[in-house]
Amino acid sequence: MTLPQCLRPSAARTCALSMAFLLLIFSRMAEAHVDTDSVGGFAAGFLHPLTGLDHFTAMAAVGLWGVILGRPASWLLPVVFPMIMALGSVVGIVGVALPGIEIGIALSALVLGGFIAGRVRLPLWMACAVISVFAVCHGYAHGAELPLASDPFAFAMGFMLATGSLHAAGIGVGIMAERFRQGMLLRGLGILTALLGVYFLVEALS
Repeated sequence: MTLPQCLRPSAARTCALSMAFLLLIFSRMAEAHVDTDSVGGFAAGFLHPLTGLDHFTAMAAVGLWGVILGRPASWLLPVVFPMIMALGSVVGIVGVALPGIEIGIALSALVLGGFIAGRVRLPLWMACAVISVFAVCHGYAHGAELPLASDPFAFAMGFMLATGSLHAAGIGVGIMAERFRQGMLLRGLGILTALLGVYFLVEALS
């Protein structure tokens, strides 16, 4: 009896090494967010999503999921997410209270990771609605910190550019991972994303 392709030792070993490498990269990211008081401006805004593991994971996951959904979602989701995130940041700036933001951020990684691992294909309008909810949470978290920056507008431009870059990186990685053993690596990335989401959720609830 031959093992399924995804269970063959060589494939499993390669996937495990890839997951370990990615986890090492993630673990070296800063634990939360940059100090916008001391840095301020465009640089702080650009580094903010890159050094916050929760933001980094969810934004990259948008690109990964877009690969599974295919066109036009693969290019539309990375456009919709920053736009809605910008609206969410405005809500955060003006100080409107939105409960459960950290939980929403954690769920964004958990849900998107599950969608990637399960290769879930939602209708385009529903996919946009899902990421819009998560984008509001991420945008609100950014916006609540904007007044701390020395230049809020430059900070916003920085994190918007970084967000787009993470989406693009997610798409690029997703395309390559999709070609590996019939998408096995992409599923693995989804599982890793979901596990990180569980970790974020535990942290948010503790």
